Amino acid sequence: MTLKLRTCTLAIALALPVLCGAATATPALKDWPQVRSAIARDAALEKRVQDIVGKMTLAQKIGQMTQPEIKAAKPDDVRKYYLGSVLNGGGSWPNGNKNASAKEWLALAQAYHEASMKTDMAVPVPVIWGTDAVHGHNNVPGATLFPHNIGLGAARNPQLVREIGAATAKAVRATGIAWVFGPTLAVVRDDRWGRTYESYGENPEIVRSYAGEYVKGMQGTFKDDANTIATAKHFIGDGGTENGKDRGVTKATASELLNIHGAGYLPALEAGAQTVMASFNSWTDTATGTEYGKLHGSKPVLTGILKDKTGFDGFVVTDWNGQGEVKGCRNDSCAQAINAGVDMVMVPDDWKAFIANTIKQVESGEIPMARIDDAVTRIIRVKLRAGLFDKSPAQNAYAGKDDAMQARALARQAVRESLVLLKNEGPALPLKRGQKILVVGKSADDLSNQSGGWTITWQGTANTNADFRNADTILAGLREAGGNENVTFSADAKGVDVSKFDAVVAVIGERPYAEGDGDIHPSGTLRHSSRYPEDLAVLKAVAGKGKPVITVMVTGRPVYANDLLNLSDTFISAWLPGSEGKGVSDLLVAGSQHHDFKGKLPFSWPKSVCQTKLNVGDKEYAPLFAYGYGLQAGTRSKVGKLDETIPAGGCSASNTFSVFTQADRTSYPLAIRSGQQSTVLGADLNATFKLPNVTAATAQVNTQQDAKLITWSGPATFEARGARAMVLPSAAAKDGALRFDTIVSKAPDGKVTLAMGATQLDATALFKRLAGIGKQTVNIPLSCFQAKGVNLAKVDTPFSVTSDKAFAAAFANIEIAGGGARDADAVRCEELK
Repeated sequence: MTLKLRTCTLAIALALPVLCGAATATPALKDWPQVRSAIARDAALEKRVQDIVGKMTLAQKIGQMTQPEIKAAKPDDVRKYYLGSVLNGGGSWPNGNKNASAKEWLALAQAYHEASMKTDMAVPVPVIWGTDAVHGHNNVPGATLFPHNIGLGAARNPQLVREIGAATAKAVRATGIAWVFGPTLAVVRDDRWGRTYESYGENPEIVRSYAGEYVKGMQGTFKDDANTIATAKHFIGDGGTENGKDRGVTKATASELLNIHGAGYLPALEAGAQTVMASFNSWTDTATGTEYGKLHGSKPVLTGILKDKTGFDGFVVTDWNGQGEVKGCRNDSCAQAINAGVDMVMVPDDWKAFIANTIKQVESGEIPMARIDDAVTRIIRVKLRAGLFDKSPAQNAYAGKDDAMQARALARQAVRESLVLLKNEGPALPLKRGQKILVVGKSADDLSNQSGGWTITWQGTANTNADFRNADTILAGLREAGGNENVTFSADAKGVDVSKFDAVVAVIGERPYAEGDGDIHPSGTLRHSSRYPEDLAVLKAVAGKGKPVITVMVTGRPVYANDLLNLSDTFISAWLPGSEGKGVSDLLVAGSQHHDFKGKLPFSWPKSVCQTKLNVGDKEYAPLFAYGYGLQAGTRSKVGKLDETIPAGGCSASNTFSVFTQADRTSYPLAIRSGQQSTVLGADLNATFKLPNVTAATAQVNTQQDAKLITWSGPATFEARGARAMVLPSAAAKDGALRFDTIVSKAPDGKVTLAMGATQLDATALFKRLAGIGKQTVNIPLSCFQAKGVNLAKVDTPFSVTSDKAFAAAFANIEIAGGGARDADAVRCEELK
């Protein structure tokens, strides 16, 4: 059954049982089907599995089910504790050496393998090493980095994805590793989720079309030395959490869980995916009201759906300490997760205690021995199928070869096919070699921004261009394509005479982030300029000067960017292209070969600042650029002047009013003030700002770089001051409180006041009470300020802290929170005299 897109959209509106793609629809399933895997059961192999498991002791079985991090388990630990697996987390390298070569990675993998073969087991079982190779072998500096999945979704090319899976697998085998935690099969419903870029798209049809092909490329049927074990993750509903909150609750019917969030799993399992990773999220069935809780502990999902209904006979692995998030569990103890159907437990640090606790739980009967035998049977089955018993890591054809980690031409092709041309109202692209090009923007010459999270380190931060061997920035690509002598670069465009150039290329976008840190607070929006005001500033510096402005947006999700679009003649979404910046310049500057834009939006692009959930098929679907939109260079758009209005009271559905959060850094910019001097704390998170008596630096209260640490040595003020008075939505004003997170590292030596506008409260006792006890959330009822005469409708400085002597505290997530005054821990006004 196939339908054209127009028919598909109508079918969704009429609630017909179809899911729609770019051109086809798949009939909705009523229940999970039995899947026929490309890797079929083999009687001889099954007998061998039974023989091995039958000769194992309980300690050996539990060891096989345990996966520690390489920082926490040495090769001899594998021998001593019969460990079945190890992993390297993001930012973890052999011997802590960030610059380790393929041979150094291989040497450690070989050491783990040899240790596993020297145990006193009747039949030694080889250890398996797993890694997050999610856009190439991204933990290894020098390996080719492909565009993140969101860019691949824009390419609409399943064959390309298959080739990328194969190239990634070969790179991984070069380092001695045989197991990849990928592909991610999330279908994202709220783009505020910090892992949006790990999804191929908002439409399940894209994920469905890619999942099996990626597995076929990466894993094959284990007949090639380049094959690695693939992992379908995260089972299930990780992209559907409420408000896009990482590890939150996915509220969906069983049918939606299957037909939307399960779309990629059936083809992945059919292609033979041998492992499935459980998801951090919880699931609530909105049709029945049933709360299944954390899926790491859900037997109806992991066993009932995955194993019983689909017939999956590989093994289920937890995510990083995912078992510890199950109610009543700890990282080192979770009988419920194992009983639910988890076979291997990723317990990075507490693995010794986990082994001891799990043995006791089996001996007491809390975990049935049959469940342990089933788990170990599955693990041994996969290891045998993958040929781990036949060859050591060093016996692989690609072992230790740095050049096996290179697939630059393929990655460059992927970049070209992933770019989406959204606006094209200036002179026709491409630019011609010989034209004078001004390149501006923080991301033009920054490989960290260009590659995003899950790159060398977990969050993709703490890297410099020097860490990216075998890579080209977008600027480098433009210089080669346009001629080095014709290209001038200025990151901030300050002091540059735009009139001297034929065109401006602005490369702007998000900074790197990964899970958790990348989430936008539920009260936040997708407005890019709120989080990265420097990008708006650089476009204002070059726009309207009589020269065409071509903006290249580097981002892990669609963003509200009407103000940036209005300042651009041409606007391109480049997503997170990875190491091959020349793939961008291939489309911007005419070369010996002609390349045109092919990319189509994998996610709908927001029209208004309050849009966060925006998916094709929604009842009130009103995007700026619809799912599937994408121009070619010769096509002129008619975007025109876009509305930049931001509601004075914020987005009305929210009961919070943001003052300063990771999601909004510009409505009320932070500043320090000392005497007559004042300095706004700019967007550079690495900068330290100083005035007499006060210093401000970036710090962490909840997540990386989310806070400002203010250190006073004398009279000075830290404040959030806006250009206009705040207009509180009624939901935020009702029983509202000024709320902020803080860590007080030094108690005040003198008086500290907390103010809204000109109305001050004495907060000395409060901050003395909070000193030295770690992160605290403070709720100051608005009524405390109102009792002293503040008019909330005339406050342009909703947050201000002044100290007259030494004091130090970090502040994050400053907001007005409706209902906060009713919280049990709300500060009493009597304490603020």
